Amino acid sequence: MTSPVDVITSRLRLHHVGIVVDDLDAAEARYQALGFSDGERFSVPEQAIEAVVFRAGDGGWVELISPTNREGPIARYMAKRGEGTHHVAYQVDDIVAELNRLKAAGVRLIDESPRLGTHGWTIAFIHPESTNGVLTELVQV
Repeated sequence: MTSPVDVITSRLRLHHVGIVVDDLDAAEARYQALGFSDGERFSVPEQAIEAVVFRAGDGGWVELISPTNREGPIARYMAKRGEGTHHVAYQVDDIVAELNRLKAAGVRLIDESPRLGTHGWTIAFIHPESTNGVLTELVQV
């Protein structure tokens, strides 16, 4: 039998890892000390976050995410779970086709239709229940 994880990972390329942090400036400095440079800082007011993304090698990104107020979804997540890995994102060529394929395979989706994310990317999230406890994002660039 094919597992939900096998169905999801058969066509995807790692895009980024999202890490939630309390202090974005301190986290950015720590990642720069690790060797990351030229981070791009941006805010998403409707999600109550500020973030920095760093290029990680030839094909992916590290995204540091910090809440801008204590009422937003990231702040609520951090109140329960603290700092650390929030999600893993995979790039797809056709997000609508992937969502349809995953739904047909019985994968539980948070977003059954794609939505606009940062940088103009089209995104959708897969429920952690279908991915061994990992919040998974699909990204169409």
